[in-house]
Amino acid sequence: MTGTDRLPLVLVPGLASSARIYSAIIPALWRAGPVMVANHARDDSLAAIAARVLSEAPERFALAGHSMGGYIAFEILRQAPQRVAKLALLNSSARPDTPAATERRRQQMQMARDGRLHEVLDMIFPTFVHPARVTEAALHRLVHDMGDDVGVAGFVNNQTAIIARPDSRPGLASIRCPTLVVGAEQDALLPKELSAEIAAGIAGSRLVLVPDCGHLSQAERPDAVADALLVWLGASHGQ
Repeated sequence: MTGTDRLPLVLVPGLASSARIYSAIIPALWRAGPVMVANHARDDSLAAIAARVLSEAPERFALAGHSMGGYIAFEILRQAPQRVAKLALLNSSARPDTPAATERRRQQMQMARDGRLHEVLDMIFPTFVHPARVTEAALHRLVHDMGDDVGVAGFVNNQTAIIARPDSRPGLASIRCPTLVVGAEQDALLPKELSAEIAAGIAGSRLVLVPDCGHLSQAERPDAVADALLVWLGASHGQ
């Protein structure tokens, strides 16, 4: 990849996540071209978040979204498909929220408003990581630091947008750009079957399932995720 054909990359974090979720893989991705991490915490609907990302993004770009970032990526494609040159969906789902998940989110939002955001993050943490890493201090600290980055208002905005997300499955067949779908073998939050469902719905997409990994794949297995993204971008570690 030469300096004249480097495609800008826009990364979108997931629920209660900040740019830190990509910190372990950005150095590798940066070698392939310009990298921008979107701030998704300032609006409370997918439509508004996507519109803001588009207003701040390059004219044409590769788009990668993790978890909630995938929901935002689907909305960006609905609003401006011509601007997305390539798509990557990491540990995400095309399905709408379930009533049980919505009720749980509303309870977490109230706890956050009551000054208990870190308590909420502690409750969620076991679903974020591989079972063998639940006691890993660095990952636990990462989740708390990102929660502080996003803040209570950002967390409530995230959850409000997630609750109202549409079913993106009907639109999968219309996605035409080169697409990578990354799932994790031990993702307890959004199981690998949901990644496989997305990949099956997008013609020509590539599915990568990361072994020994939970939901926070970029933080848990950064080399595997960076390698998959570099192949998708048409680059490699050596370039």
